[in-house]
This record gives sequence, structure tokens and C-alpha cells, in this order.
Amino acid sequence: MNGLWNQINLATEWLTASSQWHGEEGIPHRLVQHLYYAGSAMLLATVIGLALGLLVGHTGRGGFLAASLANLGRAIPTIGLLLLVITVVGVNPLPVIVALTALAVPPILVNTNEGVRSVDPDAKDAAQGMGMTGWGVLWKVEVPMALPLILLGLRTAAIQVVATATIAAYGGLGGLGRYIVDGLSRNDYQLVVGGSILVVLLAFVVQLVFTVLRRLVVSRGLLGAAKSS
Repeated sequence: MNGLWNQINLATEWLTASSQWHGEEGIPHRLVQHLYYAGSAMLLATVIGLALGLLVGHTGRGGFLAASLANLGRAIPTIGLLLLVITVVGVNPLPVIVALTALAVPPILVNTNEGVRSVDPDAKDAAQGMGMTGWGVLWKVEVPMALPLILLGLRTAAIQVVATATIAAYGGLGGLGRYIVDGLSRNDYQLVVGGSILVVLLAFVVQLVFTVLRRLVVSRGLLGAAKSS
């Protein structure tokens, strides 16, 4: 226990040292790199996952294919995919973004599909009875009612991507994972613990952002139903 507290104290000293907040090796620069990899992957995964999830959930077709793709994405080792893409295109941010996108698509796709499919059929029938088209039903009825599950998928994907973006360092790139990888190679556990703390804090911030977002965009009726279920 004393050893653990010593490591935490050393990491705290490292985090609060002024030298860690300047230059290309500093925390702000590494954080921007980390956010670039994670943000780019989440943008691509959101477009792909939402589009496929909404299409499959709304039409009721292709569910088996969507589930198979999601399971395939989960089964692919992220770091293995990273190294594979690096061998093809070389060392640049693209392999990291591709690997992280493959990691993020499954939870977004699955939760979006399940959210839309779970919408009360009576609500959809009522909307159609009011003269809404298929697109109108999707955007005005299904998406708002599926929003809690959609946001859950996005939150899960975002936390996974933020935590896993540390693999960029294994591909010779930057990000917060650079501290962990370099610390392990040098047996500098102060660096490892400090980098790990930064990643955990970033994941916590992502969690907090989605908690606030959920309260802002999900109707109170749906929030109440989610709490009571």
C-alpha cells in the first residue's frame, strides 16, 4: 500500500511540474494529439454507426448483417488492426483512426438499432395516421424516443476510444499513450502512472459530458421512464 501511495505522490509531482505543461513533450500538446485521434475516430464511427443503425432499425431489415458486422468489429484486435494498417500505409494518424473507428462502430450501431426497434409500434402507427412519411416517423418519433439508447452507445464508444487511443504510441505517434509506452520502456513508473491518470481523467470528463448532454437533449418523460425501468 505504501508503495502505491509513493507512486501516486511521484505521479502528482510529475503532473504538477511546470516543465510538463510546455513544448512538444508537454501535456497540452499530447492531449491535443490524443483528442485528434479520438475525435476523428468518433466522428467517422458516429456517421457509420448511426446511419446503419437508423436504417436497420427503421426498416427492420438487415438486422443479422448489422449484428454480424458489430460482432466482427468487436472481435478484431485493435492493436493488431493498427499494425496491419501501418504496414500498408506507413506511420501516420490514419492507422490509428481506422483502428479506433472499428472499435467505436459496434456499440453505436447496436444501440441505435435496438433503440429504434424498441419504439412503441402504437406511437409509430399514430404518427403515420397523422400523415407522416417514413422519414417523418423516423426523425420525429423514432429518433427522439430512441435517444437514450443512442446516447448510451455513443458514450460507451467514446470512453472506449479515449482509453484505447493510447495505442497511437505503439505506432510511433503521440498522444497521452506516449507517456505510458515511454515510461514502460525506461522503467519510469512515475511517467506510466502519470500518463494513466491523465487517460482516466479524460475518460471521466467524457462520461460527465454525456451525462450533461443526456439531461439536455432527452425529454424528461423518457428520463423518468428510464429511471423507473
